[in-house]
Amino acid sequence: MVEFLRSGCTSDIMKCLRTADGNKLALAGSQTIAARKATLYTFAPVFDGTFLRERPVEAFKNGHFAQVPVLFGSNTNEGAKWSASLHDASANTSMPNATETTVYNFLKGQFADLTRASFDQAVTKFYPLSDYGTLSLQGQQMYGEMRYICTAELITGAAFDHKLKAYQFRYDNPVSGSDHGADLAAFFSTSTPSDPNVNALFVAMREFWTSFVATSQPSAKDSSISWKAVADSNSSPRILLHPGAINGIALENLSSALSARCAFWHGISAELKV
Repeated sequence: MVEFLRSGCTSDIMKCLRTADGNKLALAGSQTIAARKATLYTFAPVFDGTFLRERPVEAFKNGHFAQVPVLFGSNTNEGAKWSASLHDASANTSMPNATETTVYNFLKGQFADLTRASFDQAVTKFYPLSDYGTLSLQGQQMYGEMRYICTAELITGAAFDHKLKAYQFRYDNPVSGSDHGADLAAFFSTSTPSDPNVNALFVAMREFWTSFVATSQPSAKDSSISWKAVADSNSSPRILLHPGAINGIALENLSSALSARCAFWHGISAELKV
């Protein structure tokens, strides 16, 4: 942003920005966003060691958080559609000429210090293209786990290590979608779902969440499943929130493969700055 401000910000950058003309700041902000076509969120909190002294996962692992029960989770398809929304063709994995470099460019657009060596290691050891079939699905899984899914696993595991109750969920709804934010429909939708199984799921979810707020223990009279707190550092079990009487709400353990992938991303958190 300083590059576009062109106001002589060389030494005390923050002082310079604070005294800059508001219109010039707004223009510089727009120019910065326009120049970062491979980036989803151009402006975000920055770990600087002063104002933000710890990354969120490290703060949880070190016990530097409010010592209260935790409810955290993710959706099955957290990484879906993000890359396809980018205007930068070199980082858009839905393009017909996309390659592994396209996937790397997409991830680097979100994590500027991610090295090609770390990306290649992730692909070789944890995300081979043969497991996904398409570059879009490969990139989707990598981004969804490194930003959202593994965060839930690491934070609830850390809460368990500090002897706090931690509850983890996975929202998986093949009827109306399991993309990032899709679970919010259970709480903020103004209409009743036409599918009775989805409606029953939403009713149970509202009961789980409100009871957790009131009692620190999620429970639902409309579910036969008791949501158990995670019982180990790997954050198992978690509740599967899925519509349907047969494959509906259930408890599941996290796979060792997912735990290994999350451990890899956490191992390069200095690169990711998360």
